[in-house]
Amino acid sequence: MHPQLSHIYISHTVPVSRRRTLTFVLLLERIQRGRRRRKRCWVHPLNQRRRQQGDFYHLVAELRLDSQRHHLYFRMSAEQMDELLSIIGPELTRQSTNYRAAIEPKQRLAVGLRYLASGDSMVSLAFSYRLGHATVMNSVHMVCAAIEKVMMERFLPRPTQDTWKEVAQGFCEKWNFPNCLGAIDGKHIIIQAPPLSGSQFFNYKKTFSIVLLALVDADYRFRFIQVGDFGRTCDVHVPPSTSLPGAAHLGDVPFVMVGDAAFQLKPFLMRPYPGANLSYKKRIFNYRLSRARMVVENAFGILSSRWRIFLNRINLQPKNVDTLVMAACILHNFLLVPSENQSLLDEAEQLGRHMAPVRNMGGNRASTEACNVREVFCTYFTSPEGSVSWQNRMV
Repeated sequence: MHPQLSHIYISHTVPVSRRRTLTFVLLLERIQRGRRRRKRCWVHPLNQRRRQQGDFYHLVAELRLDSQRHHLYFRMSAEQMDELLSIIGPELTRQSTNYRAAIEPKQRLAVGLRYLASGDSMVSLAFSYRLGHATVMNSVHMVCAAIEKVMMERFLPRPTQDTWKEVAQGFCEKWNFPNCLGAIDGKHIIIQAPPLSGSQFFNYKKTFSIVLLALVDADYRFRFIQVGDFGRTCDVHVPPSTSLPGAAHLGDVPFVMVGDAAFQLKPFLMRPYPGANLSYKKRIFNYRLSRARMVVENAFGILSSRWRIFLNRINLQPKNVDTLVMAACILHNFLLVPSENQSLLDEAEQLGRHMAPVRNMGGNRASTEACNVREVFCTYFTSPEGSVSWQNRMV
């Protein structure tokens, strides 16, 4: 065939122009794409019956008539939930469009609280509330972000010198440990392995996690927390060193935190004496420190008993987990009622599941100054001024 001819042959018999061939191929591709493309709708037919069959409009409405079951479902009373909505409701409000009505703030709050309280998957909540999966995910994120934004300064404020004095007074009166700024501990928050994260979030339990570090006062209230990459750098206005009650002869002693063996002994952080064959004075010190330190264990027990999400693997991005944990701790302080603490701790004991502890938060070597501070407390707790009547029976 002459090279200047504008025709080609297909199957050796049918001449077709190049332009027609290209048009035919493009038309076939468009038809195939059209067949693969699913018809999209703004609201799935199942979710269009939200008002008739969704949990929010039926179960949640009925729970308001039964205070006990409402508390079991949301881990708070209807009155507390209404107060919470009045605080963060404006942050949960969105505009309706011509295509669909916006989810009202109260329903978003219900979804977010149920996610924290139950530990259920977002898919499960989407089906029960007749909402889209993306809507449930956005609701959880919005609720947690609103709590962190609006409630932090009120329920988890930056500690001041007056705050530390109040905390120290509480530990001295309730737990017989003077000059104590709080009990400190760390827990693993188990998460789904983030993509392309390598071993960044891998821990000794062979799971992926982020670490929640918390300082708790004598009433199980979180005073300072650091979770994942979230942390507020601020000046810590710790009161100056002072003598222990009735023991001016021992000199001025710095204010300290109390922790377990996972922490390094420092002048401002006391840990137990290691070993088994300890002297009487050291055993008394370990008992007194352990007694004061148990408040942070109890605080974590109350936190995980109320918010069961912490007993499951959280399938969120690490940055969203940070916000969720922060929001849960703020809600812990918001809801903390002394009369409920024991029942929540009993629930945690019955579950038999606990947040995994952090094993190592520092080295084992301690400075001479840190050892001297611990020795002063050790001497004080066995002196007439610092001993308590029942301590000999506990060691």
